[in-house]
Order: sequence, then C-alpha cells, then structure tokens
Amino acid sequence: VQLQASGGGLVQAGGSLRVSCAASGRTFSGYAMAWFRQAPGKEREFVAAIYWSSGMQYYEDSAKGRFTISRDKTKNTVHLQMNSLKPEDTAVYFCAVGTGTERIGYDYWGQGTQVTVSS
Repeated sequence: VQLQASGGGLVQAGGSLRVSCAASGRTFSGYAMAWFRQAPGKEREFVAAIYWSSGMQYYEDSAKGRFTISRDKTKNTVHLQMNSLKPEDTAVYFCAVGTGTERIGYDYWGQGTQVTVSS
C-alpha cells in the first residue's frame, strides 16, 4: 500500500485548508482511511476516519463541526477539509489505512504533510 499526502501549508487562524491522500496498492473494502496528526513534542493523535465501503465517519472531539473527511472512490483519494483552523491544529498530518480510531489499528502510513496555523 502506498499513501501520498498533499495539501498542507500555512494559513491564518480562522482560515481553511484541505489535505488529501492518494492511495494505491490494494482494495480498501472493510478498511478505513484516517488522518492522524503529530505536533512537536506530542504523541501522534487521531483526527478523523472514514470507512471506505460504508462511508461511516469518525472524528476526534476537537475536529467535530470544523473538519470533514470524505472519499473519492474513483480516484482512491481521501480528503480532510479543515475549517475554522486554530493555532493548536498546527501539526504534521498523516494519512493511514487500517481500522478504528487508535494508532495501533493502522498498519500503513503516508509520509505526512505540514499544516501550520498562525495566530
């Protein structure tokens, strides 16, 4: 499985950004594609996940109402639309393939894309 993340960047607080993850190498039926993030000096944490077949979505509490995860089956791509961004959202964002909302459930990881939110 290969995961290629893109779309990070620098944005002011209150702004929006979309990160994307293009996946290849297997079928994803029964699996979820997720976004995790890791800020400097902190553990990698779950942000959002979407199950490939059902479209069921899960969000970490701070992401609810601000972030939306979606999938494009025709392009094997997952997007994370992030609105009302806050400085505390600053992190490297990683996409992953697996199950659940815990890091241990994910075996395949992309390289990460930096998101920086200035105050």
